[in-house]
Amino acid sequence: MVLRALITSRWFLLPCCLFVSGIGMVIALTPERVLAAETDDLQIEITKKGLGKEVVITQGAREWFLMVEVTPENTVIVRQEKDHDKYLVDESETHDRPLAAVEVDAAITDYINSVKARAKKK
Repeated sequence: MVLRALITSRWFLLPCCLFVSGIGMVIALTPERVLAAETDDLQIEITKKGLGKEVVITQGAREWFLMVEVTPENTVIVRQEKDHDKYLVDESETHDRPLAAVEVDAAITDYINSVKARAKKK
C-alpha cells in the first residue's frame, strides 16, 4: 500500500527506496519525507520540518502524532493521540534550548517504541 502510494506520488521522483522482505517494511528517503514504514498494522511516517521532525503513526481509526519544532531559542514538543475524532492525549512541552539533531532523533525513536508497545496491548 505504501509502495503503491510512493510510485504514484512525487516522492518517487527521488528514488531512494529500500524494501526489506520478510519484515514488510518500506523506507523512502527524500528531503521532505524521512521515513515511511508499515509494520504489522501500524503505518509510520516521519517528515523533516526545518530543524525538527514530525511523526504520524496510524492504526485503523487510531492516530498518534509527535511534532518536535526546533528554533534557535527553544524546542517545542507536541504529542497528540486520538481514536476516531476523540482526542485522548493533547499535550505540549517547551524546552528553553534548541535540541540537537541526535536528541530529536532519540525523542522520536522513544515515541515510536512507546506507541508500538501500547498498540500491542490493545
